[in-house]
Amino acid sequence: MYPKEKLVPGGILKPVSGKSFLFFGNSNKTSDFMVDGLLLWWEERKHDLSSVKQLVINIDNGPEYSGHRSQFLFRLSEFSCSTGLVIRLIYYPPYHSKYNPIERYWAGLEKSWNGYLLDSVSTVLNRARNFTWRGMQVTASYLDAVYEKGVKLCGKEKEGLERRLLRSPDLHWWDITICP
Repeated sequence: MYPKEKLVPGGILKPVSGKSFLFFGNSNKTSDFMVDGLLLWWEERKHDLSSVKQLVINIDNGPEYSGHRSQFLFRLSEFSCSTGLVIRLIYYPPYHSKYNPIERYWAGLEKSWNGYLLDSVSTVLNRARNFTWRGMQVTASYLDAVYEKGVKLCGKEKEGLERRLLRSPDLHWWDITICP
């Protein structure tokens, strides 16, 4: 038996409050997918976060959004410009996912799915929305788009992007600030 559809997960967790936002796609887990999930999260919350001037994103070193991934950084620089937000990316060191709270979150979500047949997009979204973490209800959305793998900047585009990034002198790839 083959699956009818594949779903790719992404998520944002506010570690202090436990508020979470999950997004699922039907294509590939790419830089564009991850930034589109962040954009969707921002659109749903920008009124509540109107006083926020800087987003600090603690992030693991996944290949889709590492400090080397030009398309991810480019899309985040566009997001920074369109919202006026300063974006600071703080990466967990390689092989330290045990310190990333969203990893414990994903484990809890997977445990809550134990015994359920996740046979459709609506079932996955409904099961995700019924999950609570630290007493907080989950928000879950679906991104219905095609995400191409291997999209990256080259040459002058990449050089221009690098000029916009403020990389920490000590943690060059693991502490990056993007200003509007």
